[in-house]
Amino acid sequence: MHIAQTIRHHLHDDTAQDTVTLDYEARFIRRKKLTSDGGEAFLVELAETRSVNDGEGFQLDDGRVIAIRAASESLLAVRHENLPRIAWHIGNRHTPCQICGDHLLIRDDSVLQAMLERLGATVSPLTAPFRPEGGAFGHGRTHGHQH
Repeated sequence: MHIAQTIRHHLHDDTAQDTVTLDYEARFIRRKKLTSDGGEAFLVELAETRSVNDGEGFQLDDGRVIAIRAASESLLAVRHENLPRIAWHIGNRHTPCQICGDHLLIRDDSVLQAMLERLGATVSPLTAPFRPEGGAFGHGRTHGHQH
C-alpha cells in the first residue's frame, strides 16, 4: 500500500492520476487509510493534523498524486439583506461558513436554521460541496483556541 506524507497545493487539472472525494469532516486528517475514487487504497500519514482542501492532492511515495475533491453534502444557503450581521452570528457560534457573493453556506443544522430564520434570514436546503473559509489564526480549520 502506498503512503502519502506530503500535500501538493494548487494542482493543475493534468497533475493528478486519481481523485479522492471527501466530505468536510473527512478532510480534517493526520493518519488514515483512504480509498481513491479509482479504487486504490492508500495511507495518509501527515506530520500533524490538518485540513486538506479541494484542489490539493496527496503525493504518494511513488510520486503519483491523488487529487482531493470536496464531496457534496447537506447544506443550508443563508440569505439576508444585512449579510454581514448574519455572518457575525454564524461566526459567533464557531460554525464553519462558506462565503458566496449573495449568500452564505453552512452545514445543515436545524438549531442554527431556526436561529437564522428568527433573525430574518431566508434559509434554503441544498446539496453541494462545502468549502468554508479557513480560520484567521491558522491555515484551514483552527481548534483548541482560547478566548
